[in-house]
Amino acid sequence: MAKAALSLLLLLSSFVSGWSSNMANGQPGQKNWCVAKPSSDQATLLQNINYACSQVDCRILQRGCPCFYPDNLINHASVAMNLYYQAHGRNHWNCDFRNSALVVITDPSYGNCIYA
Repeated sequence: MAKAALSLLLLLSSFVSGWSSNMANGQPGQKNWCVAKPSSDQATLLQNINYACSQVDCRILQRGCPCFYPDNLINHASVAMNLYYQAHGRNHWNCDFRNSALVVITDPSYGNCIYA
């Protein structure tokens, strides 16, 4: 769990230190993922989880499943938002969530929680 939190913290801190969201466009064929912005409020994160999980299968977030821990809204929202983003073609407009999301080029997977 500490490794997962550290990985998420490092990923999120890279954006705070000045990375541009344009970097997510990267090179052709480069993988990318959708995660929640660290500045997103709890209500927005919950709305994002509810919306994404109404559109895609979020069972991976259930207790006992690989992405349940850390059990917090930013982690669960990031997983759910990425599931939605991946299922809908990885277009930048599928990772907006009312400006509460970021497209990243660093794989946010941790432990057994593999972001597609």
